[in-house]
Amino acid sequence: MRLFGLTLVAMLAFAGNSVLTRMAVGSGAMDAQSFALLRLLAGAGMLAALMFWRRVAWPGWSGRAAGVGGLLVYLFGFSVAYVDLAAGTGALVLFGMVQITMFAGALIGGEVVRPARWAGAALAFGGLVFLVAPGLRLGAFAPMLAMALAGVGWGIYSLAGRRAGDALAATGANFILAVPVALAIWACIGAADWDLRGVGLAVISGAVTSGLGYALWYRVVPQLGASRAAVAQLSVPLLAATAGLGLGEPVTLRFVLASVLVLGGVAVASR
Repeated sequence: MRLFGLTLVAMLAFAGNSVLTRMAVGSGAMDAQSFALLRLLAGAGMLAALMFWRRVAWPGWSGRAAGVGGLLVYLFGFSVAYVDLAAGTGALVLFGMVQITMFAGALIGGEVVRPARWAGAALAFGGLVFLVAPGLRLGAFAPMLAMALAGVGWGIYSLAGRRAGDALAATGANFILAVPVALAIWACIGAADWDLRGVGLAVISGAVTSGLGYALWYRVVPQLGASRAAVAQLSVPLLAATAGLGLGEPVTLRFVLASVLVLGGVAVASR
């Protein structure tokens, strides 16, 4: 039950990121690249302060490439996609790709994936296809592609967390090492369009739902395993879409039916 509770809190944090990003970049309160950068800076600052307060030793540079690279691809792809995508739809695309990436990582890593988990994953992914496929349009290709890349990045980042001995140290190192690269990307793009509301949303997303949420995620991933962690994240789109009601985004019958399939698949796989 403790593991279930911690996983649920992490999923709520992930859903919160979808909603906060959509509120900021979707409304024009901040450009996507600046939101990603400020979110990373806020998360790195929060994690660095916690590491200092708890006297956590620096975990070293070795083996950080996957975590740092995956985090950067996720952050920028996620922000760019949410300029045009609704919170619920974006989360569905994101975690559909996360599932594929993490299942592949599980198989490559020799993890035993039982038949019930395959069945649950297939049922949940079928729910994603049921929702997203009819609504695809040419104009949505670019944000969909950006979100798909973000999903691959997040899958790689999550897989890297299986080796995290100290969740806070590993998450903090990933965020801190990603800052110089993110600054270079942002400087090359030259984007800087924001207001105070956008800054506030980015700081909350970075410090709370990203920094603290990702540290918690790195704590539970080693206990869940790659395949179960992948399926568990498919509950996030439903949470994001429910929160998206406050943004005036409708929840259609198709979304309700798709959510039943997704949550049913998660339940089957998690047992």
